[in-house]
Amino acid sequence: MTEFAEWESFYLIVGGAAGALIGLQFVVMTLIHTRVQVADPVVGRAFATPTIVHFCIALFLSALVRAPFQSMKSVAILWGIVGIAGFAYCSFIGRSIRQQNAYEPEFEDWLFHMLLPLASYVILVVSAIAVLFDYHNTLFAVGTSALILLFVGIHNAWDAVTYHVFVLSPGETPESDDTETLVD
Repeated sequence: MTEFAEWESFYLIVGGAAGALIGLQFVVMTLIHTRVQVADPVVGRAFATPTIVHFCIALFLSALVRAPFQSMKSVAILWGIVGIAGFAYCSFIGRSIRQQNAYEPEFEDWLFHMLLPLASYVILVVSAIAVLFDYHNTLFAVGTSALILLFVGIHNAWDAVTYHVFVLSPGETPESDDTETLVD
C-alpha cells in the first residue's frame, strides 16, 4: 500500500530503537537485581513491567504498519485492538501503583506511567476509527502513539536506573527508613 511506503524509514527507526531498548532494559534489570532487593513484587508490576510492555507495543506497531496488508482497515482494526488492550492495561498499572507501598509516586510518575501511555492508547483507538475518514492523518496519529510509548519507555527506564543508582544504597530496600529521607 502506498500510504505505508512513505512511513518505511520512520517505523524502521522506531521499531529498531524499541527492540534495542527492550534488550537493554533486560540487562539493566539484571544489574539492578544484584544491587537491590525489593520486598514487594507489586513494585515491579507497577514500574518495571510497563516499561517493557510500552517498548514492545512500539515495536509491534512498527512491525504491524510495515506488514504487507491489503487494506488500511484491517491494519486499523489491529491497532485499535492494541489501543483498547493498552487502555485496559493502564488501569491495571494505576491499580498496581496505588497498591505498592515501597515508593510514594509523584506527579511525574503518574504522568509517565499512567497518563501519557493512556493518551497513546486512546490515540490508537481514535485513529482506528478515523481510518474511515482520512488515511494520511491517521498514520500520523499511529506514529505519534508509537513515539509517545518509545519516549515514555526511555524516560521510565532512565528514571528507574537513576533511582536505584543515586537514591538507594547497595542492598537497601525502598522500604527502609534511610530511603524515606533520601527521596524527600
